[in-house]
Amino acid sequence: MLTRWRDRPLSAVLLDLDGTLLDTAEDIAKALNRALAEMHFASLATAEVRNMIGRGAPVLITRAVAHLGAAVYADGQAQLLERFDFHYDQLHRLKECHSRVYPGVAEGLRELHDMGLRLAVVTNKTRPMAVALLHQLALNPWIDAVVGGDCCGYRKPNPEPLLLACQKLQVDPRAVLMVGDSTNDVAAARAAGIPVVCVPYGYNEGRDPRDLPCDAFIESLTELPPLLAGASLLSTQ
Repeated sequence: MLTRWRDRPLSAVLLDLDGTLLDTAEDIAKALNRALAEMHFASLATAEVRNMIGRGAPVLITRAVAHLGAAVYADGQAQLLERFDFHYDQLHRLKECHSRVYPGVAEGLRELHDMGLRLAVVTNKTRPMAVALLHQLALNPWIDAVVGGDCCGYRKPNPEPLLLACQKLQVDPRAVLMVGDSTNDVAAARAAGIPVVCVPYGYNEGRDPRDLPCDAFIESLTELPPLLAGASLLSTQ
């Protein structure tokens, strides 16, 4: 099946993870609060943590410390990050994970895959954590590559992770579409010269995702296959 984005033939779709494919805020908040408790800091509500998600765990730790008004030096932040990673990993190892797949994601991925498109997840989460989540929530059969925040020198909004994903998929960036939920996804896609479609239900660091300057919005990933097969959808332009 011929798939196109406007006048561009498509070979692949790059997808953000947190806030786009998965709602992971509850688990991130739980791991963060366990790390904070070990250093005798106050806990944060899941709603507060949801607004801090984006740009990876190191930035999450920085934002949490700033929100609490705590004086934590570099060594202390590094320790918090290490403990957050430990507790987040333990949630999965002990099967305490409550992350969930957003409605329509599995169906959308399957349809995109059946259309002959190659699919990659590009996330600021570390690759082992992302891979574990995709397996645990049974999305891995449709994903051809995973690029995490630990796979290259920069995280989104830098374009390097997106370009690395294109290399792993062996596709030209000019034949790729990005799907995300945040300003980081939009900025990375723009810098890579890749068009970007956004979902309106994600995190976007506490700002309304519908204000994102993307090329179009889809309410669910199930809207993307018919869009790429030629159906019309209201653009933001």
